[in-house]
Amino acid sequence: MAHGHMIPILDMAKIVASRGVKATIITTPLNESVFSKAIQRNKHLGIEIDIRLIEFQAVENNLPEGCERLDLVPSPDLFLNLFKATAMMQEPFEKLIEELRPNCLVSDMLFPWTNNSAAKFNIPGLLFHGTSYFALCVAESIRHHMPFKNVSSDSDTFIVPNLPHEIKLTRTQLSPFDQMEEDSVIFKIFKEVREADSKSYGVIFNSFYELEPDYVEHYTKVHGRKAWAIGPLSLCNRDIEDKAERGEKSSIDKHECLKWLDAKKSSSIVYICFGSGANFTTSQMQELAMGIEDSGQEFIWVVRTDKEDWLPEGYEERTKEKGLIIRGWAPQVLILDHESVGAFVTHCGWNSTLEGISAGVPMVTWPLFAEQFFNEKLVTEVLRIGVGVGSVQWQATPCEGMKGEAIAKGIKRVMVGEEVEGFRSRAKEYKDMAREAVEEGGSSYSGLTTLVQDISTHSSTNIFDLPIKSNRT
Repeated sequence: MAHGHMIPILDMAKIVASRGVKATIITTPLNESVFSKAIQRNKHLGIEIDIRLIEFQAVENNLPEGCERLDLVPSPDLFLNLFKATAMMQEPFEKLIEELRPNCLVSDMLFPWTNNSAAKFNIPGLLFHGTSYFALCVAESIRHHMPFKNVSSDSDTFIVPNLPHEIKLTRTQLSPFDQMEEDSVIFKIFKEVREADSKSYGVIFNSFYELEPDYVEHYTKVHGRKAWAIGPLSLCNRDIEDKAERGEKSSIDKHECLKWLDAKKSSSIVYICFGSGANFTTSQMQELAMGIEDSGQEFIWVVRTDKEDWLPEGYEERTKEKGLIIRGWAPQVLILDHESVGAFVTHCGWNSTLEGISAGVPMVTWPLFAEQFFNEKLVTEVLRIGVGVGSVQWQATPCEGMKGEAIAKGIKRVMVGEEVEGFRSRAKEYKDMAREAVEEGGSSYSGLTTLVQDISTHSSTNIFDLPIKSNRT
């Protein structure tokens, strides 16, 4: 239950429903707002998506009242409480399954218990990881071979074995969860999440074959997993309204934002945004501000802090002709798709990465946590459509450590450096591939067709023991 997980699930429901399959989203009361406006807009277009709610037991798990999403958890120490609370949704969830009687169940990977629910009702349970094939292949190799144990220090690089490309990492770039003792609670939880992957009927990916063909093959053949690539899911948002209000209501009027962008030259703007989960120290925000200013480029910068001391003195006055600062939620897809945007400074969350790829925008990569360091390697070394700022420390807590000089250098390299044309031409190629993939006859369009056919075949031979209603989901 985080924006980065829920938004692509909504897009998936829209795509499935547009192909004539009934989709029902199950979430909690506080998170209904993430989905409700888009669902209403789609109903006006004749695309039916239902939404059903399950009460969330936050207080019972020592969380604040209404704490039903990752960004609302007040401390990393309480992340485990959120995970435990989601497991308590199983009983009411199964009551809904009994009522709705779906043909299949698609659930986020962080609800591993849904596999048991699917098995209980004899329906296929599909997992949605919300990341790339590449990242999962890297993670699987690291867990299986533990190459990080073969280096003498945290800063020494090791090669991730048995991959199509030579990928080097350091221990500091790995999640601490992957290096914990096997008897720790967190290790056991993530082991349960990983095991759900192999127990599921298959895995749905927000990706497309042409983006990472070597890793689609590696995941399905070497790891023997059944999978369907049906992305980029964000490309289902074709009009201004859908692009502008994905997740939450934008903090800036979409027309005001477009007017500002329309006045700029093609590929002249740097867009800076670190997703809904990033958290920087005040000193790091000031370094970032100086890096943006020292790059000399025009910019849109999205910030999600209510602190007053995060900007250097006089910064907004000095940069008002060059920059637009958006406080709160930004219409990211709308901005990235605009021709005036020439680069994207990103944390490498997979949604943002894929949105940048779909827009054909070169990237400046600054990974922070989760699988973001893996996604950075895909962008900078495999696809070669971006450069890193030099981030090497996995940090889930308020992040710091990057100097303004490194940030400015990265921005200049993708905006005005000698490699600009190469970055832009490769980025445009992937943009074109992405858009072809989701059109009729494209790889992702066909992937969804195959998925629906697989489920239909399964449903014709594996029927509920319960009386069947005429309207199956």
